[in-house]
Amino acid sequence: MKYLYFIPCVLLLFFTSCKKNDYKNILHDPLLYSRTVHELNGVVMGNNFTPVVASRNYAYASIAGYEAIAAGYPEKYQSLVGQLNGLSAVAKPLNKENIDFEYASLLAFCKVGEAVTFPEGSMKLYTDSIHNLAVEHGMPAEMINETENYVKALVKSIIGWSKKDNYLKTRSSSKFTVKDSIGRWIPTPPAYAQAVEPHWAEIRPMVLNNLKNYKVPTPPEFNIKDTSSLYYKDVIYSKNAIDYLNPEQTHMADFWDDNPGKLNISGHVMFITKKFSPPGHWMSIVGIGAEKTKSDFGKTVCAYAKTSIALFDAFIECWSAKYTFKTVRPETVINKYFDPDWRPHLQTPPFPEYTCGHTTISAAAAEALTSVLGENLAYTDTSELEFGIKSRSFKSFKDAAKENIWARFYGGVHFHNSCIVSNKMGTIVGDSIVKKLKMKRN
Repeated sequence: MKYLYFIPCVLLLFFTSCKKNDYKNILHDPLLYSRTVHELNGVVMGNNFTPVVASRNYAYASIAGYEAIAAGYPEKYQSLVGQLNGLSAVAKPLNKENIDFEYASLLAFCKVGEAVTFPEGSMKLYTDSIHNLAVEHGMPAEMINETENYVKALVKSIIGWSKKDNYLKTRSSSKFTVKDSIGRWIPTPPAYAQAVEPHWAEIRPMVLNNLKNYKVPTPPEFNIKDTSSLYYKDVIYSKNAIDYLNPEQTHMADFWDDNPGKLNISGHVMFITKKFSPPGHWMSIVGIGAEKTKSDFGKTVCAYAKTSIALFDAFIECWSAKYTFKTVRPETVINKYFDPDWRPHLQTPPFPEYTCGHTTISAAAAEALTSVLGENLAYTDTSELEFGIKSRSFKSFKDAAKENIWARFYGGVHFHNSCIVSNKMGTIVGDSIVKKLKMKRN
């Protein structure tokens, strides 16, 4: 997407050449909303948020943006109040006739996005540029003031709700206890980092009510002595696949890598390279799909909100499974029992193997996004171009999610059985969210 490369200064330079008194043409452009999401993507990437925490950042920001649209166009969109766990009320506009709800949606997304990330002021330059667009393009001063006052109240509502999701409580929870016992996860090279977010299952979901209703099948029993066992076959399948990757398989794995902080070691030098995390990649896909379908502002905002909710809840379901089973990664098993020099194609993430987070959230996101933008929407995913990775084309969002099954397997960071199960669980979560949420009317 060409618009991915816009930054605040460019926004101003691009738009100030237009005629005045055309603020609706500028601020009601759905591409501007997608650029705004991309701006938060950059903040999340730059501040080293883990994928699960990143999903929280996107969800609350997107919900704030959506609530502004639902308030402005109640005949088209329904508020999420009463539909999302714990969201009992949000601030309502007092003077609808003098509020620009697209402008409100942009500001609400930015301000909530900034509030749930850090450092303070990380989105200020961009938010100021949006305000300046309103001024430069003729939005009446009274409308700007009324809109911004409404946004302050809306943001306060969303932030107040967000603070009750147990996130702050889990910041002081105990760390994962490492035990070098058979089949149990232990830290992996090169960073040997501690397990990420072992208490994420304690976070309040957006839509899911009881994780017990999303029971994950027990993984194959650890057994590398019996060559006929499912576990042994899965291990050998992983080892052989990575030993003989072809260029297409390599590209597939690299494209869906989405490691937000890869540690590179060269001699005594260590440095980190950054990319969008898995939820950041899917937020980018939302923008691509919205542009492809020529979705208007409201539909674009709705697509981001619904997808971000699916991403958020899918991570909670997946992380519950991860820290229930605490299974070891392929790299650890193969190094210990088969080949001490074997390395996966991708860098192994620092948390248990079963189930696969990326495959789970991809399937859930595909269900949510399909419900808004449609089945069988062929598109080219250009999200990775800014990281030097060639684009890939898909027949649909669900087709992309299915490719992710193989991508994580070819990366060498998950067993194939885990990826298959994860796609099924993500689909179940996504479908549940699609059925429960009522957003677009009629």
